[in-house]
Amino acid sequence: MSQNSALEKRTLKKVSLRIIPFIFILYIIAFLDRVNIGYAALDMNQELGLTAKTLGFITGIFFLGYFIFEIPSNIFMNKFGARKWIARIMITWGAAVVITAWVQTATQLTILRFLLGVAEAGFAPGVFLYITFWFRPKERARAFALFLVAMAASNIIGAPLSTWIMDNISWVNMAGWRWLFILTGAPAIIAGIVTFFYLTDRPRDAKWLTDEEKEWLISEIEKDNGTDNTNKNHTNLGVVFRNWKIWRLALTYFAWVTGLYGIGLWLPTIIQAFSSELTTTQVGLIATIPYILGGITMILWAFHSDRSGERKMHTAIPKLLGAIGLIGAGVFTSSPIMSMIMVSIATIGLYSFMGPFWSLASATLSASTAVVGIAVINSFGNLGGFLGPYIVGYLRDATGQMENGLYFLGIVLAIGFFLILTIKKKDVNDSIKANPENSVKNNIV
Repeated sequence: MSQNSALEKRTLKKVSLRIIPFIFILYIIAFLDRVNIGYAALDMNQELGLTAKTLGFITGIFFLGYFIFEIPSNIFMNKFGARKWIARIMITWGAAVVITAWVQTATQLTILRFLLGVAEAGFAPGVFLYITFWFRPKERARAFALFLVAMAASNIIGAPLSTWIMDNISWVNMAGWRWLFILTGAPAIIAGIVTFFYLTDRPRDAKWLTDEEKEWLISEIEKDNGTDNTNKNHTNLGVVFRNWKIWRLALTYFAWVTGLYGIGLWLPTIIQAFSSELTTTQVGLIATIPYILGGITMILWAFHSDRSGERKMHTAIPKLLGAIGLIGAGVFTSSPIMSMIMVSIATIGLYSFMGPFWSLASATLSASTAVVGIAVINSFGNLGGFLGPYIVGYLRDATGQMENGLYFLGIVLAIGFFLILTIKKKDVNDSIKANPENSVKNNIV
């Protein structure tokens, strides 16, 4: 092994071990604080007098706050630095979650869920940007994949933990669902304080790297980002917003987010409807099954897509699988076992979509539109997090049946599937030629 190769291996190992496990834990905490309301609803709805429609609106309004403040949040992150800004995000969102424990009305809960979205806005894209400060394009794909799999891990950990808290903790005469918000919000505050002291903004500030390692990493990052910076300076926002490729991808992502949060936030209620004899803890344990399968398949499917170099069908097939699973879950609502099998199939499809989709997006967009284009896709797509839970709740109240909401989510995913099929092979190939760093062979997500 040459001296340069040894330096490269040593530096990348240090960076990976320092950053990846930490941001993975942060995202587990973040995602749990997004979906904990779905478990709290098992007891909270009756105490606060919430209808399914109202709960759907309250859970979804998080994404409106997130959408409005996502871009400003990233601007402030660039101004103040990742360490300070990510710490601020975590402390404020943790405070919003903890305060939720004392809500007495639907209006108070709505305001706090909106403020939670405002507080958390920019966290995930901010971490994506932070990863680009430390990893070259050929390492970023794996970093993104390991970061995103925290979504599944959060549900696997959070489902039994949340329901156990609700069943077993009622200190000082406070209901278990209230303690759920306190005990899941507090870790975000603690992690935010740790973030302020632990994260390092840029490689040049890393005291945990030697001077030689810092110089090598800085030169490598600057070399890889040189072309991209030039392209950023010549990006025409008007051209980006008139680009049909971007909006097609944004609509596809919107459909996925609609299905993901539509099923995710209502899954505990769906499971509870199977049997009145299930305890809250048992509901949480059953809820882990789809996420365990989804998390495993997500990683395997992403690596299969990477090895084959194929993106379009690796993105389309999970969408179709998700649609079939959700519609099937609606068809088999009278059979708990079959319904859970179909929900698991849907979750496998929803989680497997993520890796190949972001690779497809980067390969479809040219270098001059990718930076703004991906921001538009992510920002617009997250609005599906409002639509999915709200429509499911609305249809449940209007019809008295959960299956109609599942049919709706399945149809939305099917539309997303057909949108992916409209992507032409020549569009992907042309973009790869124009921007070799975005080649599908160098990306997992």
